[in-house]
Amino acid sequence: MYHSRIHAPSEPIVTPPSYSSVLRYILSGRMLVAGLMGFASGLPFLITYTLLQAWLTENGISVEVIGLFALATLPYSFEFIAGPFIDRYTPPWLGRRRGWLFAVQLALATAIICLGQTNPHGDLTLVTIITLGNLNLPVYWLSGNLPLVAGVTLLVALFSATQDTVINAYRRESLADDEQGLGASMYVWGYRIGMWVVASGGMIMAQYIGFRTTFAIMGLLMLPGILTTLFAPEPKAQTTPPPNLREAVAGPFVEFFTRRQNAVLILLFIVLYKLGDTLASTMITPFYLHLGFTTAQIGEVAKPVGFSALMLGGLLGGMAIMRIGQYRALWWFGLLQALSTAGFAWLVHTGPSVGWLAVVIAAENFSGGMGTAAFVGFMATLTNREFTATQYALLASLMSVPRTLFASSTGFMASGLGWTQFFITCALLAIPGLWLLTRFRGWLNEPTTDPSTPAEQES
Repeated sequence: MYHSRIHAPSEPIVTPPSYSSVLRYILSGRMLVAGLMGFASGLPFLITYTLLQAWLTENGISVEVIGLFALATLPYSFEFIAGPFIDRYTPPWLGRRRGWLFAVQLALATAIICLGQTNPHGDLTLVTIITLGNLNLPVYWLSGNLPLVAGVTLLVALFSATQDTVINAYRRESLADDEQGLGASMYVWGYRIGMWVVASGGMIMAQYIGFRTTFAIMGLLMLPGILTTLFAPEPKAQTTPPPNLREAVAGPFVEFFTRRQNAVLILLFIVLYKLGDTLASTMITPFYLHLGFTTAQIGEVAKPVGFSALMLGGLLGGMAIMRIGQYRALWWFGLLQALSTAGFAWLVHTGPSVGWLAVVIAAENFSGGMGTAAFVGFMATLTNREFTATQYALLASLMSVPRTLFASSTGFMASGLGWTQFFITCALLAIPGLWLLTRFRGWLNEPTTDPSTPAEQES
């Protein structure tokens, strides 16, 4: 591992590692493990969204029922619930982290294959009407085979969310603080590839070989993740597990707030750092269509250009973090995110220009990939190794607050402000997060001197 050194002003400036040495380090075992685990994490996510929705639609299921199936993905919003159990108990095989990961991955692969063997048919059936004063509330139930489909979908989401929790804990404990940014970059890189395999490859396969076989193949594609779990080393134990479940539940909260004097500001920063970027992305598709772009143009430009820029940004972002350190990475990447968000306002003046659309999308996804890598790495360094799974899951849930709460107001914002002012406002929303970042400069990691020299892992 590598020491994180923060030098006093009187000390000589550390020469940051070259990009070639960082690239060689990326090809080392630990970063490849982070990428492969990211693939295993991203693969099942879109199975419960894109692939399942397409299958239900093909079987004539109503849009009302398809919308209700979103409730089966609630485990992704409450994955921190499994954290205390993962921190407290150690399976009798493979170790504290790999043991949980192996069991959950086997269950997840099985659930994905079983989902494809169900037969989605049925609809909403009126069960009864509950009268509350002058209000009549109809109660519906899923008929036919849909309850079974929903139940298996819930299991897929549950195992997938639990896998995310364990993988995040594994990555935090197997990498030093100054490696977290690059490790997060490789994880996000693999995660996006896994999503792309489902969103593009899965949909194409379903057209030619059917959904049942496609789901079976998707389940088998969990094999690289399972093999990675089997052959990757178990993180060296830094602390003993919590002595009991009560400590595993309460300990993460008590430890975090007693260890960090500025804990409340940190939590506020996590909410605010990507707030503007998140709010702007919520209205992107309606914005494109309002400008006059066709759905074909959006699909031909937005998807390939955005995906490529996001992957490149995540990779280069992770490399840059090791050269310039966490603080500078969060600052510059956050500023680039804000500028790229403001770039959408430029499209209002250019009109439906495919060329400018590609430029703005590339800039937004490139900066977003860099910002995500730095942000995920930053959250990992906040956790204590005794409660890694629980604390990281809680921080990740907090990060989703802008998407789950504030994003619902973006339609009203865009309607009231107009598109230009809406995107400018979203860009300006980056300022509070960047200002809070200056309060953390004293303890954020500086760049390492040489990423090819192992060092002792920090406690």
